[in-house]
Amino acid sequence: MNLKSKNIILGVCGSIAAYKSALLVRLLVKAGASVRVVMTPDAVNFITPLTLSTLSKMPVLVDYYKTETGEWNNHVELGLWADMLIIAPATANTLAKMANGFCDNLLTAVYLSAKCPVYFAPAMDLDMWLHPATRQNVASLQSFGNIMIAPASGELASGLYGEGRLAEPDEIVDFLSSAIKKKLLLAGHKIIVTAGPTYEAIDPVRFIGNHSSGKMGFAIADELAGMGADVTLVSGPSAEVSKQTSVKRIDVTSAAEMLAACLSLYKNAKACIMSAAVADYTPVNIASQKIKKKDASLNIDLKATTDILKTLGEQKADGQILVGFALETNDEEMNAITKLQKKNLDFIVLNSLNDAGAGFKQDTNKITIIDRNLQKTTFALKSKEAVAHDICLKVAQLITG
Repeated sequence: MNLKSKNIILGVCGSIAAYKSALLVRLLVKAGASVRVVMTPDAVNFITPLTLSTLSKMPVLVDYYKTETGEWNNHVELGLWADMLIIAPATANTLAKMANGFCDNLLTAVYLSAKCPVYFAPAMDLDMWLHPATRQNVASLQSFGNIMIAPASGELASGLYGEGRLAEPDEIVDFLSSAIKKKLLLAGHKIIVTAGPTYEAIDPVRFIGNHSSGKMGFAIADELAGMGADVTLVSGPSAEVSKQTSVKRIDVTSAAEMLAACLSLYKNAKACIMSAAVADYTPVNIASQKIKKKDASLNIDLKATTDILKTLGEQKADGQILVGFALETNDEEMNAITKLQKKNLDFIVLNSLNDAGAGFKQDTNKITIIDRNLQKTTFALKSKEAVAHDICLKVAQLITG
Protein backbone atom coordinates (compact mmCIF):
# COMPACT_ATOMS: atom_id res chain seq x y z
CA MET A 1 0.00 0.00 0.00
CA ASN A 2 1.43 3.37 -1.08
CA LEU A 3 0.09 5.20 1.99
CA LYS A 4 2.62 3.61 4.34
CA SER A 5 4.47 6.20 6.48
CA LYS A 6 2.47 9.07 4.98
CA ASN A 7 1.36 11.93 7.25
CA ILE A 8 -2.31 12.53 6.54
CA ILE A 9 -4.69 15.19 7.85
CA LEU A 10 -8.32 14.14 7.59
CA GLY A 11 -10.77 17.02 7.68
CA VAL A 12 -14.27 16.08 8.82
CA CYS A 13 -17.21 18.43 8.22
CA GLY A 14 -20.74 18.58 9.61
CA SER A 15 -22.55 15.98 7.51
CA ILE A 16 -24.55 12.86 8.23
CA ALA A 17 -21.86 11.11 6.16
CA ALA A 18 -19.34 11.86 8.93
CA TYR A 19 -20.08 8.42 10.35
CA LYS A 20 -18.01 7.01 7.48
CA SER A 21 -14.99 8.94 8.76
CA ALA A 22 -14.46 6.35 11.48
CA LEU A 23 -13.91 3.57 8.95
CA LEU A 24 -11.81 5.88 6.77
CA VAL A 25 -9.47 6.63 9.69
CA ARG A 26 -9.20 2.95 10.49
CA LEU A 27 -8.33 2.05 6.88
CA LEU A 28 -5.71 4.81 6.62
CA VAL A 29 -4.07 3.70 9.87
CA LYS A 30 -4.19 0.07 8.74
CA ALA A 31 -2.42 1.14 5.53
CA GLY A 32 0.43 2.46 7.67
CA ALA A 33 -0.36 6.18 7.60
CA SER A 34 -0.12 8.60 10.53
CA VAL A 35 -3.50 10.35 10.73
CA ARG A 36 -4.41 13.65 12.41
CA VAL A 37 -8.13 14.46 12.39
CA VAL A 38 -9.31 18.08 12.22
CA MET A 39 -13.06 18.58 12.69
CA THR A 40 -15.26 21.57 12.05
CA PRO A 41 -17.32 22.68 15.08
CA ASP A 42 -20.48 21.31 13.45
CA ALA A 43 -18.90 17.92 12.75
CA VAL A 44 -18.84 17.02 16.46
CA ASN A 45 -22.66 16.87 16.35
CA PHE A 46 -22.45 13.90 13.97
CA ILE A 47 -19.50 11.87 15.30
CA THR A 48 -17.56 12.30 18.53
CA PRO A 49 -13.92 13.37 18.63
CA LEU A 50 -13.38 10.52 21.11
CA THR A 51 -14.26 7.96 18.42
CA LEU A 52 -11.83 9.41 15.90
CA SER A 53 -9.03 9.99 18.40
CA THR A 54 -9.32 6.37 19.57
CA LEU A 55 -9.05 5.09 16.00
CA SER A 56 -6.28 7.48 14.93
CA LYS A 57 -4.38 7.19 18.24
CA MET A 58 -3.90 10.97 18.02
CA PRO A 59 -5.76 13.90 19.63
CA VAL A 60 -8.57 15.27 17.47
CA LEU A 61 -8.38 19.00 16.81
CA VAL A 62 -11.47 21.21 16.60
CA ASP A 63 -10.63 24.68 17.91
CA TYR A 64 -7.84 27.16 17.27
CA TYR A 65 -6.85 27.03 20.92
CA LYS A 66 -7.69 25.50 24.30
CA THR A 67 -9.47 28.09 26.41
CA GLU A 68 -8.35 26.61 29.72
CA THR A 69 -4.62 26.61 28.90
CA GLY A 70 -4.28 29.17 26.14
CA GLU A 71 -2.45 26.56 24.07
CA TRP A 72 -3.12 26.93 20.34
CA ASN A 73 -3.24 24.42 17.53
CA ASN A 74 -0.69 25.69 15.05
CA HIS A 75 -2.39 25.44 11.65
CA VAL A 76 0.84 26.39 9.86
CA GLU A 77 2.78 23.54 11.47
CA LEU A 78 -0.05 21.14 10.66
CA GLY A 79 -0.01 22.23 7.04
CA LEU A 80 3.74 21.64 6.85
CA TRP A 81 3.53 18.26 8.64
CA ALA A 82 1.03 16.74 6.21
CA ASP A 83 1.91 14.78 3.09
CA MET A 84 -1.71 15.09 2.07
CA LEU A 85 -4.91 16.74 3.28
CA ILE A 86 -8.18 14.90 2.73
CA ILE A 87 -11.52 16.53 3.50
CA ALA A 88 -14.17 13.83 3.73
CA PRO A 89 -16.99 14.49 4.02
CA ALA A 90 -16.68 17.94 2.44
CA THR A 91 -19.94 19.85 2.81
CA ALA A 92 -21.26 22.57 0.49
CA ASN A 93 -20.52 25.10 3.23
CA THR A 94 -16.87 24.07 3.60
CA LEU A 95 -16.36 23.88 -0.18
CA ALA A 96 -17.65 27.46 -0.45
CA LYS A 97 -15.26 28.63 2.25
CA MET A 98 -12.30 26.85 0.65
CA ALA A 99 -13.11 28.23 -2.82
CA ASN A 100 -13.37 31.79 -1.57
CA GLY A 101 -10.58 31.84 1.01
CA PHE A 102 -12.80 32.12 4.09
CA CYS A 103 -10.98 31.12 7.25
CA ASP A 104 -13.32 30.97 10.23
CA ASN A 105 -12.35 27.60 11.69
CA LEU A 106 -9.27 25.48 12.21
CA LEU A 107 -9.89 23.23 9.22
CA THR A 108 -10.10 26.08 6.71
CA ALA A 109 -6.99 27.64 8.30
CA VAL A 110 -5.12 24.35 7.83
CA TYR A 111 -6.37 24.19 4.23
CA LEU A 112 -5.03 27.66 3.44
CA SER A 113 -1.70 26.76 5.09
CA ALA A 114 -1.24 23.35 3.47
CA LYS A 115 1.74 22.86 1.15
CA CYS A 116 0.70 19.30 0.30
CA PRO A 117 -1.81 17.86 -2.21
CA VAL A 118 -5.41 18.47 -1.13
CA TYR A 119 -8.21 16.00 -1.83
CA PHE A 120 -11.88 16.67 -1.16
CA ALA A 121 -14.77 14.20 -1.18
CA PRO A 122 -18.11 16.04 -1.38
CA ALA A 123 -21.18 14.84 0.49
CA MET A 124 -24.52 16.65 0.28
CA ASP A 125 -28.07 16.39 -0.99
CA LEU A 126 -28.75 16.14 -4.73
CA ASP A 127 -30.11 19.67 -5.22
CA MET A 128 -27.24 21.19 -3.25
CA TRP A 129 -24.72 19.25 -5.32
CA LEU A 130 -26.33 20.35 -8.60
CA HIS A 131 -26.67 24.02 -7.60
CA PRO A 132 -24.64 26.37 -9.85
CA ALA A 133 -22.92 27.90 -6.82
CA THR A 134 -21.62 24.48 -5.70
CA ARG A 135 -20.53 23.61 -9.22
CA GLN A 136 -18.66 26.88 -9.47
CA ASN A 137 -16.96 26.32 -6.11
CA VAL A 138 -15.88 22.82 -7.13
CA ALA A 139 -14.52 24.17 -10.42
CA SER A 140 -12.58 26.87 -8.52
CA LEU A 141 -11.06 24.33 -6.14
CA GLN A 142 -10.00 22.12 -9.04
CA SER A 143 -8.48 25.12 -10.82
CA PHE A 144 -6.36 25.66 -7.67
CA GLY A 145 -4.96 22.14 -8.11
CA ASN A 146 -7.14 20.46 -5.50
CA ILE A 147 -8.33 16.97 -6.42
CA MET A 148 -11.94 15.85 -6.13
CA ILE A 149 -12.94 12.33 -5.13
CA ALA A 150 -16.29 12.32 -6.88
CA PRO A 151 -19.48 11.60 -4.95
CA ALA A 152 -21.46 8.48 -5.76
CA SER A 153 -25.09 8.07 -6.72
CA GLY A 154 -27.53 6.43 -4.37
CA GLU A 155 -30.19 7.04 -1.75
CA LEU A 156 -29.53 10.28 0.13
CA ALA A 157 -30.44 11.32 3.67
CA SER A 158 -33.32 13.46 2.36
CA GLY A 159 -34.90 10.44 0.69
CA LEU A 160 -33.94 11.61 -2.78
CA TYR A 161 -31.96 9.35 -5.08
CA GLY A 162 -29.04 10.69 -7.06
CA GLU A 163 -25.50 12.02 -6.93
CA GLY A 164 -24.17 13.39 -3.67
CA ARG A 165 -23.29 10.38 -1.52
CA LEU A 166 -19.83 10.40 0.02
CA ALA A 167 -17.55 7.90 -1.70
CA GLU A 168 -17.08 4.75 0.37
CA PRO A 169 -14.00 4.74 2.65
CA ASP A 170 -12.30 1.88 0.78
CA GLU A 171 -12.84 3.74 -2.50
CA ILE A 172 -11.25 6.86 -1.01
CA VAL A 173 -8.24 4.89 0.19
CA ASP A 174 -7.85 3.23 -3.23
CA PHE A 175 -8.10 6.63 -4.92
CA LEU A 176 -5.38 8.10 -2.70
CA SER A 177 -3.14 5.06 -3.16
CA SER A 178 -3.53 5.21 -6.94
CA ALA A 179 -2.80 8.93 -6.99
CA ILE A 180 0.46 8.38 -5.12
CA LYS A 181 1.38 5.41 -7.28
CA LYS A 182 1.14 7.52 -10.46
CA LYS A 183 3.89 9.78 -9.08
CA LEU A 184 6.23 6.96 -8.11
CA LEU A 185 9.44 5.99 -9.87
CA LEU A 186 8.20 2.77 -11.49
CA ALA A 187 4.58 3.78 -12.08
CA GLY A 188 3.14 2.19 -15.21
CA HIS A 189 5.78 -0.53 -15.50
CA LYS A 190 4.76 -4.19 -15.36
CA ILE A 191 7.32 -6.34 -13.54
CA ILE A 192 7.42 -10.10 -12.93
CA VAL A 193 9.05 -11.49 -9.80
CA THR A 194 9.52 -15.18 -9.11
CA ALA A 195 9.97 -16.55 -5.60
CA GLY A 196 10.28 -19.70 -3.55
CA PRO A 197 11.18 -23.26 -4.55
CA THR A 198 9.59 -25.57 -7.06
CA TYR A 199 8.42 -29.03 -6.05
CA GLU A 200 8.91 -31.81 -8.61
CA ALA A 201 6.54 -34.69 -7.92
CA ILE A 202 7.83 -38.23 -7.48
CA ASP A 203 4.43 -39.63 -6.59
CA PRO A 204 1.24 -38.13 -5.07
CA VAL A 205 3.00 -37.85 -1.70
CA ARG A 206 6.70 -37.19 -2.31
CA PHE A 207 8.58 -34.56 -4.25
CA ILE A 208 12.05 -33.23 -4.98
CA GLY A 209 12.49 -29.70 -3.64
CA ASN A 210 14.86 -27.32 -1.93
CA HIS A 211 15.03 -25.15 1.19
CA SER A 212 13.99 -21.82 -0.37
CA SER A 213 11.44 -19.97 1.75
CA GLY A 214 10.58 -17.29 -0.81
CA LYS A 215 11.46 -14.46 1.60
CA MET A 216 13.81 -12.72 -0.81
CA GLY A 217 11.40 -12.79 -3.73
CA PHE A 218 8.47 -11.57 -1.64
CA ALA A 219 10.59 -8.71 -0.27
CA ILE A 220 11.54 -7.71 -3.84
CA ALA A 221 7.91 -7.83 -4.99
CA ASP A 222 6.82 -5.64 -2.07
CA GLU A 223 9.62 -3.14 -2.69
CA LEU A 224 8.81 -2.84 -6.40
CA ALA A 225 5.10 -2.36 -5.63
CA GLY A 226 6.05 0.34 -3.15
CA MET A 227 7.94 2.07 -5.97
CA GLY A 228 4.76 2.10 -8.06
CA ALA A 229 5.31 -0.91 -10.31
CA ASP A 230 2.50 -3.22 -11.41
CA VAL A 231 3.93 -6.41 -9.90
CA THR A 232 2.97 -10.00 -10.58
CA LEU A 233 4.59 -12.48 -8.21
CA VAL A 234 4.91 -16.04 -9.48
CA SER A 235 5.53 -18.09 -6.36
CA GLY A 236 6.38 -21.69 -5.75
CA PRO A 237 5.15 -23.29 -2.51
CA SER A 238 5.76 -20.69 0.22
CA ALA A 239 4.17 -19.61 3.50
CA GLU A 240 5.19 -15.98 2.87
CA VAL A 241 2.52 -13.29 2.37
CA SER A 242 2.93 -10.03 0.46
CA LYS A 243 2.75 -6.87 2.57
CA GLN A 244 1.69 -4.85 -0.47
CA THR A 245 -1.93 -5.60 -1.32
CA SER A 246 -1.42 -4.48 -4.92
CA VAL A 247 0.92 -7.40 -5.68
CA LYS A 248 -0.82 -9.97 -7.88
CA ARG A 249 0.15 -13.51 -6.89
CA ILE A 250 0.17 -16.59 -9.09
CA ASP A 251 0.84 -19.81 -7.18
CA VAL A 252 2.64 -22.63 -8.97
CA THR A 253 4.22 -25.89 -7.86
CA SER A 254 6.56 -27.24 -10.51
CA ALA A 255 9.23 -25.74 -12.74
CA ALA A 256 7.00 -26.39 -15.76
CA GLU A 257 4.15 -24.45 -14.17
CA MET A 258 6.48 -21.56 -13.30
CA LEU A 259 7.78 -21.48 -16.88
CA ALA A 260 4.25 -21.36 -18.29
CA ALA A 261 3.25 -18.54 -15.93
CA CYS A 262 6.34 -16.48 -16.76
CA LEU A 263 5.94 -16.95 -20.52
CA SER A 264 2.31 -15.84 -20.36
CA LEU A 265 3.36 -12.55 -18.70
CA TYR A 266 6.77 -11.88 -20.22
CA LYS A 267 5.80 -10.23 -23.50
CA ASN A 268 4.10 -7.32 -21.71
CA ALA A 269 6.62 -7.01 -18.86
CA LYS A 270 9.23 -4.29 -18.60
CA ALA A 271 11.35 -6.40 -16.27
CA CYS A 272 11.57 -9.87 -14.76
CA ILE A 273 13.45 -10.63 -11.54
CA MET A 274 14.00 -14.38 -11.27
CA SER A 275 14.70 -14.93 -7.58
CA ALA A 276 13.01 -18.35 -7.39
CA ALA A 277 15.09 -21.43 -6.64
CA VAL A 278 13.87 -23.50 -9.58
CA ALA A 279 14.64 -27.23 -9.57
CA ASP A 280 17.23 -28.24 -12.17
CA TYR A 281 15.86 -31.78 -12.46
CA THR A 282 12.48 -33.46 -12.39
CA PRO A 283 11.50 -37.16 -12.40
CA VAL A 284 11.15 -38.76 -15.84
CA ASN A 285 8.11 -40.68 -14.64
CA ILE A 286 5.69 -39.65 -11.89
CA ALA A 287 4.05 -42.58 -10.11
CA SER A 288 0.25 -42.36 -10.04
CA GLN A 289 0.15 -44.16 -6.67
CA LYS A 290 2.30 -43.76 -3.59
CA ILE A 291 5.51 -45.75 -4.00
CA LYS A 292 5.62 -48.36 -1.25
CA LYS A 293 8.68 -48.63 0.95
CA LYS A 294 10.85 -51.62 0.15
CA ASP A 295 14.05 -53.00 1.61
CA ALA A 296 15.83 -52.52 -1.69
CA SER A 297 17.12 -49.10 -2.71
CA LEU A 298 14.94 -46.82 -4.79
CA ASN A 299 16.25 -45.41 -8.06
CA ILE A 300 14.55 -42.41 -9.69
CA ASP A 301 15.44 -41.37 -13.22
CA LEU A 302 15.68 -37.61 -13.59
CA LYS A 303 15.64 -35.28 -16.57
CA ALA A 304 16.63 -31.63 -16.78
CA THR A 305 13.88 -29.05 -16.37
CA THR A 306 13.56 -26.29 -18.96
CA ASP A 307 15.90 -23.45 -18.01
CA ILE A 308 13.42 -20.62 -17.38
CA LEU A 309 16.05 -17.89 -17.13
CA LYS A 310 17.75 -18.95 -20.35
CA THR A 311 14.40 -19.19 -22.15
CA LEU A 312 13.44 -15.66 -21.10
CA GLY A 313 16.91 -14.40 -22.02
CA GLU A 314 16.49 -15.78 -25.53
CA GLN A 315 13.13 -14.04 -25.89
CA LYS A 316 14.19 -10.75 -24.30
CA ALA A 317 13.18 -7.71 -26.35
CA ASP A 318 15.05 -4.43 -26.60
CA GLY A 319 14.46 -2.41 -23.44
CA GLN A 320 13.41 -5.37 -21.32
CA ILE A 321 15.31 -5.98 -18.08
CA LEU A 322 16.14 -9.52 -16.96
CA VAL A 323 17.72 -10.24 -13.57
CA GLY A 324 18.96 -13.58 -12.30
CA PHE A 325 20.30 -14.92 -9.02
CA ALA A 326 23.27 -17.14 -8.33
CA LEU A 327 23.50 -18.99 -5.04
CA GLU A 328 26.97 -20.52 -5.00
CA THR A 329 29.21 -22.56 -2.70
CA ASN A 330 32.48 -22.36 -4.66
CA ASP A 331 34.05 -20.31 -7.48
CA GLU A 332 31.25 -17.87 -6.80
CA GLU A 333 32.13 -14.93 -9.05
CA MET A 334 33.25 -17.05 -12.00
CA ASN A 335 30.05 -19.12 -11.89
CA ALA A 336 27.89 -15.99 -11.55
CA ILE A 337 29.57 -14.25 -14.51
CA THR A 338 29.18 -17.35 -16.66
CA LYS A 339 25.47 -17.45 -15.85
CA LEU A 340 25.12 -13.71 -16.49
CA GLN A 341 26.60 -13.99 -19.97
CA LYS A 342 25.07 -17.29 -21.08
CA LYS A 343 21.55 -16.25 -20.14
CA ASN A 344 21.58 -12.69 -21.50
CA LEU A 345 21.00 -11.00 -18.14
CA ASP A 346 21.23 -7.29 -17.37
CA PHE A 347 22.65 -8.08 -13.96
CA ILE A 348 22.99 -11.01 -11.61
CA VAL A 349 22.65 -11.10 -7.84
CA LEU A 350 25.30 -13.33 -6.29
CA ASN A 351 25.13 -14.70 -2.81
CA SER A 352 27.19 -17.44 -1.23
CA LEU A 353 26.23 -20.10 1.26
CA ASN A 354 29.72 -19.58 2.69
CA ASP A 355 28.65 -16.16 4.04
CA ALA A 356 27.20 -16.31 7.56
CA GLY A 357 23.63 -15.04 7.65
CA ALA A 358 23.01 -15.51 3.91
CA GLY A 359 21.03 -18.12 2.01
CA PHE A 360 17.75 -19.96 2.43
CA LYS A 361 15.31 -19.30 5.30
CA GLN A 362 17.44 -16.50 6.74
CA ASP A 363 16.00 -13.05 7.48
CA THR A 364 19.27 -11.53 6.23
CA ASN A 365 21.31 -11.75 3.07
CA LYS A 366 24.68 -10.62 1.72
CA ILE A 367 24.86 -9.96 -1.99
CA THR A 368 27.09 -8.81 -4.81
CA ILE A 369 25.52 -7.32 -7.94
CA ILE A 370 27.42 -7.88 -11.21
CA ASP A 371 26.11 -6.10 -14.32
CA ARG A 372 26.59 -6.95 -18.00
CA ASN A 373 29.69 -4.71 -18.10
CA LEU A 374 31.09 -6.82 -15.22
CA GLN A 375 30.90 -3.85 -12.87
CA LYS A 376 30.69 -5.31 -9.38
CA THR A 377 28.99 -3.83 -6.29
CA THR A 378 29.31 -5.70 -3.00
CA PHE A 379 26.94 -4.97 -0.12
CA ALA A 380 27.22 -5.68 3.59
CA LEU A 381 25.00 -8.19 5.39
CA LYS A 382 21.52 -6.67 5.60
CA SER A 383 17.91 -7.59 6.21
CA LYS A 384 16.25 -9.08 3.16
CA GLU A 385 14.00 -6.00 2.98
CA ALA A 386 17.10 -3.77 2.77
CA VAL A 387 18.68 -6.09 0.20
CA ALA A 388 15.46 -5.93 -1.83
CA HIS A 389 15.72 -2.13 -1.78
CA ASP A 390 19.26 -2.28 -3.20
CA ILE A 391 18.22 -4.69 -5.95
CA CYS A 392 15.12 -2.69 -6.88
CA LEU A 393 17.05 0.58 -7.03
CA LYS A 394 19.33 -1.06 -9.59
CA VAL A 395 16.28 -2.19 -11.58
CA ALA A 396 14.81 1.31 -11.40
CA GLN A 397 18.05 2.87 -12.61
CA LEU A 398 18.07 0.60 -15.66
CA ILE A 399 14.42 1.29 -16.43
CA THR A 400 14.40 5.05 -15.92
CA GLY A 401 18.00 5.87 -16.81
